[in-house]
Amino acid sequence: MPSFASPSSFLHKALHLLFPTPCASCSVPLWDDPVPFFCQACWATLLPISGPCCPHCGGPFASPVALQHSPAHECGVCRTHPPAFTQTWSLFPYQSPLKEAITLFKYRGKRSLTKHLLQAMVPILPILPALDVIIPVPLHPHRLREREYNQSLLLAHGLSQHLQIPLLLSCLLRIRSTVPQTFLSKRERLTNLRRAFAVHEASRITGTRILLIDDVFTTGTTLHECAKALRTAGSGPIYGLTLARML
Repeated sequence: MPSFASPSSFLHKALHLLFPTPCASCSVPLWDDPVPFFCQACWATLLPISGPCCPHCGGPFASPVALQHSPAHECGVCRTHPPAFTQTWSLFPYQSPLKEAITLFKYRGKRSLTKHLLQAMVPILPILPALDVIIPVPLHPHRLREREYNQSLLLAHGLSQHLQIPLLLSCLLRIRSTVPQTFLSKRERLTNLRRAFAVHEASRITGTRILLIDDVFTTGTTLHECAKALRTAGSGPIYGLTLARML
């Protein structure tokens, strides 16, 4: 039996023909975009981080045999300045097309990308330890009013449903408004978030094993400061998971 495109598919393509929209990555006019704002060719280049990584912060090692003889070997940063979190994982490198997708998702209100980002994340999730709750990295109330949503919460909500792990909100708070880490130098990032997070109703997280969710791992300062606040309040081990990582 022959298959026919749906009327909505024809309408979608007709709209692209009448009002050309460039791919956010390569600028080629879109004709069919199963992932909003991106052509299939560009989205197909989205590949996960691979190879040996630091078992603490998840930072990739240059050598493909870096952990062959010492699986617990940590990177220099983790050895000299141990982060407050137990372990983190980052799924993709922060580069095209994901870099443009995160910009649209985070700063330009394109929440329609949530489903597609989650669809990319789920098949490559690491084997996670036993966890009690998932907590998204919070936004300061001023930033939340400007953006109208927290992109980390959207990802955390989807992962909570997939992993069937409760989502805990209004416990970890951002109490100081800060400049986005992406726009700062490495040195500025290390101090920008100090004392920016606090825990409300610490009894809710006493002894709990927590998975923090964020969109981008830059220097690890955000996850470190969140984990430090949670551990100070009496939590159990803190793990982190980010969609992307700056390499």
